[in-house]
Formats: sequence, structure tokens, C-alpha cells
Amino acid sequence: MRSMMLTSIGKIKMLNVPDPVIYNDTDVMIKMKVVGICGSDIHYYRNGRIGSQVVDYPFTLGHEGAGEVVEVGSGVNKIKPGDRIAIEPAMPCMECDQCKAGRSHTCRNLRFLGCPGQAEGCLSEYLVMPESSCFAIPMSMSYDEAVISEPLAIGVYAVREAMPANNTSMGILGFGPVGMSVMFAARAREIEIIYVTDIINERIAIAAECGTTWSGNPEKQDITDYILRKEPRGLDIVFECCGKQEAMDQALDLVKPGGKIIIVGIPEFDKWSFDADKLRRKEVSLVNIRRQNNALEETLDMLSSERINVQPMVTHRFSFENTDKAFKLVAGYSDGVMKAMIDIFKLQ
Repeated sequence: MRSMMLTSIGKIKMLNVPDPVIYNDTDVMIKMKVVGICGSDIHYYRNGRIGSQVVDYPFTLGHEGAGEVVEVGSGVNKIKPGDRIAIEPAMPCMECDQCKAGRSHTCRNLRFLGCPGQAEGCLSEYLVMPESSCFAIPMSMSYDEAVISEPLAIGVYAVREAMPANNTSMGILGFGPVGMSVMFAARAREIEIIYVTDIINERIAIAAECGTTWSGNPEKQDITDYILRKEPRGLDIVFECCGKQEAMDQALDLVKPGGKIIIVGIPEFDKWSFDADKLRRKEVSLVNIRRQNNALEETLDMLSSERINVQPMVTHRFSFENTDKAFKLVAGYSDGVMKAMIDIFKLQ
């Protein structure tokens, strides 16, 4: 089969690789239909690593995917050939202390699609996953929605961990797909006061179209001054969704005493820096978000019931053969890209 593989920093090439094989009774063979490009894919594409996770070339990226089941192992009973499915990229062991404590997302033996040293990604024509990572979707749900359920679940989980009340005021610093997912999840919880910032004007426009309270570009105005004039007591919760030190500094300025900063973004550096005096005097709580935990089914239900419309997130499409062009576009934040989708097989 064909697979799009990262062959060195900034270079993706289509290679022929062996077809995947069903080894376990609970395995599911999937014909991939659509794959979304995630910010973490771009980290590997640009830097060859995220923290301690270093790419060994060649390597297949991609963990946001959806497809059609073509074959199942003898022990599979919830999924059948012909089913359209969303894919949960995490494959926890379910036996370690973290899994038994309900924290499968921090499993000590975790395998995750497109993560170096764990599992090859889904930018391939076919993929084998355990049944526990496969979720059947209704015919009314598009493959795009199934793909976006993965980043959207991160937003759902992040908002759940923030524990907002109905009258909560919040900020979202960084309005890429994950920041947008946080906004969707907050709206689903009927949070009305949402301030958004991003350095890409097209994303600011999308935020405004989505009905956020206010959206602005920190490179063109003093966003902390503006927001604090509107919310002089500060914001209850600030989500850092871009992995930038300047956004973290803004978050600490914006959050009220006793408030929360929810760290969702993945930085390209190794250490955050904080104003210790301000952090202590405000008694700010810092909450780190690691992917998502038990939020995918809830997210798929939200999409099925049309409580969330994620279509504004999809801004660009590419054929499988043009995956390299898609990565260059997303890595360069070009053409106002929000989410680029790769059509692995032409959709019927």
C-alpha cells in the first residue's frame, strides 16, 4: 500500500510499504478515507520531535482519521465490515496503575498513532487498529466530522477539567483547531463570555463569525489592556492554546485572583517561564491538558445531535498525492488555514 512518510525535517514522500495485517482477534482493518493535519504533526514536520519524542525516519504521521471497516478479527463484536468509523488514536494497555485509576490518556504503556516510538500514523491507505479505538458513526455524520471529533474531544475534555459555571468568563489564547474546539465545547456548555486572540487575521474573523464576545490580534493591539477594560476583575478561566510564552504571560495578566489557566497548547521549547510573584499573589491554579480522557463518545454524541457544527473549521482540502503541499501550507500558516484535510481515497 501507499503511505505518506516523513523522510527528514520538512520533507514528506509517498512510499510503498507492506499492507497491514490483522494479528489479534480484536483487530480491525480500516480503509482510510480522510485524515486531518494536527499541530503536533507540524511539530514533528518542522522540528523532528516533541520533547522527548524524537522521529526515527522514515515515519508516518497522522492521528486524526476516519474510514471504512474492511475486515475484522474473530473476536470483534461491535464493529463490522462496511461500518463507517471515527478513530481514537490512543491505544492504552488498560492494565497499568494509570489506566486502572481512570487515566488511560497517561497510560504508562500507551501507544498513540503517529507518535515516534509508539505507532506509525494513519496517513496511509489502510490501517489496523484495536476494536476499542473504533467508533461507528451514523450515515448522517460526515467523515470530516468524524476526523474532527479527535481534536474536538480535547476541547471537550479541557472545558470539563476547567469546571466552568454558566456565568464564567473565559479567554482562549490561540484560535487554531484546538482553540476552536475549546470554544465549541464551551458554547455547548452555554458559556457566553468568551474572548479570543490569535495572530492570524483570518482566524480572528472565523472567531467573530462563531459569535465569540470579542476577538483580537495581539500583534496589532494590546489585548490584555482591551480585555481588562471590559472585564476589570479579570477572567475566570484562560485557555492557553498556542504553546507560546507570550500567550502564557498574557494569560497570567488576564486571569483573576483565584482563577485558572488551562494549558492546552504544545510548546516548541522545553520550559515555561512564570512571574512567580504574580502567580503566587493571585493564587492562580495551573491545569495541564494531555490529549483527552473518556471524552470521544460524548463528543461524537454532540456531533450526532448537531449541538456543535464544526464545518467552519475545515478551510482546505488536498488529495493524498498532495499531502506534502498540505503540510507546507499548514506549517507556514498560509492562506488563513485553520484545518487542512487529506482525502486518502476519493469519497463516494
